[in-house]
Amino acid sequence: MLFSSPMDRFRRDQRRTQLPVLAGSLLAAAPLLLGAEPAVALEELELRLPLIGANLVVRLDELSSAEDLLAGRSDLAELDRASDGVIGPKVLRIFNHPIQLPPGAAKGLQGSVGSPLLREALLATTALVRVDGLPTDLSGEKLSLALSLSEREGSLTLLSLLRAMPGKRASIDLERALFSFDRLQRQQAPAQTLLERQPAVGADPDLNLPGRYTVRRQELQLPVSHRQNPLRSVALLPQGVHPINLVFISHGLWDAPVNFEGWGHHLASHGYAVLLPEHPGSDQAQQAAMLSGAIPPPEPEELGLRPLDVRALLAAVDADRFALGPIPSEQVVVLGHSWGAITALQLAGLKPSDARLGRRCGNLDDPESNVSWVLQCSFLRSANQAEVAEPRVFGVVAVSPPMRLLFDQGASKAMNGRALVVSGSKDWVVPFGPEALTPFQGQPESRGHQLVLAGGGTHFNLRPGAAADKAVLRGLMLSWVQQVLGAGQSARPSAGASPLLPATGWGDPRVPLVEATPATPRPEQTITAPP
Repeated sequence: MLFSSPMDRFRRDQRRTQLPVLAGSLLAAAPLLLGAEPAVALEELELRLPLIGANLVVRLDELSSAEDLLAGRSDLAELDRASDGVIGPKVLRIFNHPIQLPPGAAKGLQGSVGSPLLREALLATTALVRVDGLPTDLSGEKLSLALSLSEREGSLTLLSLLRAMPGKRASIDLERALFSFDRLQRQQAPAQTLLERQPAVGADPDLNLPGRYTVRRQELQLPVSHRQNPLRSVALLPQGVHPINLVFISHGLWDAPVNFEGWGHHLASHGYAVLLPEHPGSDQAQQAAMLSGAIPPPEPEELGLRPLDVRALLAAVDADRFALGPIPSEQVVVLGHSWGAITALQLAGLKPSDARLGRRCGNLDDPESNVSWVLQCSFLRSANQAEVAEPRVFGVVAVSPPMRLLFDQGASKAMNGRALVVSGSKDWVVPFGPEALTPFQGQPESRGHQLVLAGGGTHFNLRPGAAADKAVLRGLMLSWVQQVLGAGQSARPSAGASPLLPATGWGDPRVPLVEATPATPRPEQTITAPP
């Protein structure tokens, strides 16, 4: 059991229904692979159709094309013929839809399997998929083997994953999966519209190339009153020069500072001191201990503890407890990804609330429901006690922040720091429509906050990794830090505030970035849902 709060039943039910595509369902079943090659390849799939009280059996060799299905003899083939070809194309679209995964997933799942919410998504899908006679094993190693086998067919799809699984028959709740797939398509549609309307911003080499300074890396430990063990963090500093200013980077759920050192190294090479805390209640070590059964999942109170990690490091820098030398800290910037993006927004003065959580967490058919609501709804108990603003935070970058339920409409009026929100057009964990676009539309005024859309960005490929030369968004991060700290008090959010990002230069040579703030369509043109 993943959660121990009174919301257990809801979360278990929600996990059965929130996967955005049927392909994600098989990611939970893929770890069933017990060896390099399956002893018996999966042959049949039972499609559970509870709304009509029927189950259909289909052979995998009938799912490659409409022609194969038409020539088949399974239940699904018969139903497709009986419906004059209406049902078949929808099913084939699901099984042959490419699966979005982080780079390198099939080669040991290095770097990204611990990505925010990916393991939660894997755990969440086990109720949708069942393989007869085999136990569920969520080992990342076995998942890597299944993905490797399926990618030998070429493009990674649900069908290729099925073919890589052992056993004779698996079963899937098809109606729920189709519903989730169509909902995700609607949630991502506004992103595609914006990408078609807005040109990508140009990339300035001065922002994307390394700076003049060699970077010094140092690991730190700090005893803190709000944690049982010392808080660990990584410091990246420009060598031989006093830093210009201080930047923090907050990792997401079940992640680690090392996966964000690419941003930090780039900023440090341009003269900034960067601190990356390791949030012990929701990092990779916590994930490993949880999966072994040693400890429970992250507690809801972790929502308020993570910002305290950053504030404790800030106080330690003021007192020079790390002997890092003088680091200006009167004005700081916080960067964050996924849950780390929530942490950054809290420090900038955005106050969590349980108002929407209480109203909408129980509605499994909500048009805005998505995978990130599993995390957001877990904060129901703690949301009203998680206000942890830091006045010295003048600006934040929130990449893929789950925030539709967690923050009330108009909450940005109380913010002390300017926010740049970055969302990927292909993010199925934190979809662009409900989680990024709709909150911007719901604000009575922009107050200078900005929204950037990354074309083709997923919840995984926008993470920078450890290497600065491969870190996407590095030019955007540097530009925002420069603009916020260069603006001084003018960086504070205010009515009618001018945008901080320049018109061009902060683009990325590999990922098309679009300024989405002024081009947001009216709410009625996107997703209709309760406020």
